[in-house]
Amino acid sequence: MLQKFDERNRDLIVNLNGQLIHRDKAGISPFDSAVQGGDAVWEGLRLYRGRIFKLQEHLDRLHRSATALSFAEIPPREKIIEEIKRTLAANEMQDGVHIRLTLTRGVKITSGMDPRLNQSGSTLIILAEHKAPVYTKTGLTLITSKFRRPSPEILDCKIHHANLLNSILAKIEANNAGADDALMLDTRGFVAETNATNIFIVRKNDVATSRAVACPEGITRATVLEICAAAEITYLETDLKLEDVYRANEVFCTGTMGELAGVGKVDDRVIGNGEVGAMTTRLSDLYAKRTATEGVQVVEV
Repeated sequence: MLQKFDERNRDLIVNLNGQLIHRDKAGISPFDSAVQGGDAVWEGLRLYRGRIFKLQEHLDRLHRSATALSFAEIPPREKIIEEIKRTLAANEMQDGVHIRLTLTRGVKITSGMDPRLNQSGSTLIILAEHKAPVYTKTGLTLITSKFRRPSPEILDCKIHHANLLNSILAKIEANNAGADDALMLDTRGFVAETNATNIFIVRKNDVATSRAVACPEGITRATVLEICAAAEITYLETDLKLEDVYRANEVFCTGTMGELAGVGKVDDRVIGNGEVGAMTTRLSDLYAKRTATEGVQVVEV
């Protein structure tokens, strides 16, 4: 599974601290904290027919993450939303768009780790691309990574930070194994997430997902739990063993970039009948109904 270049993105206009600039001319300072140490937080947003789904929830998480990292300056959400609108308007975008929102600690007066060297405010980057959900709808193949997701006392997963090397190493393992993504365990040996998404299993008619101990509190994950509650589908947040995944009737992943994606195989073990199951399909349909009607209007369609 490798994303392909979309020709519509060749002349993208990106937003760097309010400056709208062609993608080929965009750049941040080598003294920016994102370059110096991955010192940044981010969100992935999706635009559906002029509306951004769960925008306020994403901005809440961005603010919580930046606060946890003691950013001295966090732009007001009204400012962020206005810059998102300007970026979408500059690219004439209305639908089928993924927005990468990055907030760094900003530019340092000299190279170094100390946050006191950041004295000019944060850097806000808005990248909007034409991008359909990235995962196949016919069933993903996962392998279990040897790399573990860190525990909160090492690096709290509730901070949606831009230091993604742990996940990138797992993704390299998946690539080398010919799999789509890697399943990652926590330091206790329980299932945390994949290198890019939250994970769910279906046992008979019940849905279960990992506790948010070593995985982010995903916005799509939370939406699926909301849908389960509304549809009276029994669900559980619990510690999942790898054996629970192997024995599941269905497995699916969730995330803004890929929405809901069924899993057909994990570590050469076929899940269920190897196809996307009925519960995954049902939840995907209910999720699509929400994205078709909910969200914050940012573009007139």
